[in-house]
Amino acid sequence: MLSQKLTQDACLSCGACCTFYRVSFYWAEAEHLPAHMVEPLTPVYSCMAGTNQATPRCIALQGQIGQQVSCSVYAHRSSTCKEVQAGDSQCLKARRAAGLIPMIDVAAHHSANDQDYDQVS
Repeated sequence: MLSQKLTQDACLSCGACCTFYRVSFYWAEAEHLPAHMVEPLTPVYSCMAGTNQATPRCIALQGQIGQQVSCSVYAHRSSTCKEVQAGDSQCLKARRAAGLIPMIDVAAHHSANDQDYDQVS
């Protein structure tokens, strides 16, 4: 299976999660975000503008998916955004939907293979 090596800056060439998930969070997390970037969902939850759509795209996402991207509010991103980690199941699902190849953690893959190899001896 074709895959991309997971690197520390892998998210800077991806951005798929920002165009796949609704980014909802507790309303108080929006305290440091520009008002036009936040939409109310319920009395308790808000979401990033653009993510509560049939085809989501976060208003804070800059750049082209799969090429080069950045988040204009990265320092103040929500806990929901912080939960998605490069190479995790949420990341892989979003990458698949965007037509991008999956990422794998080569170090973890090699160490698992090394352990299997050591046990065969």
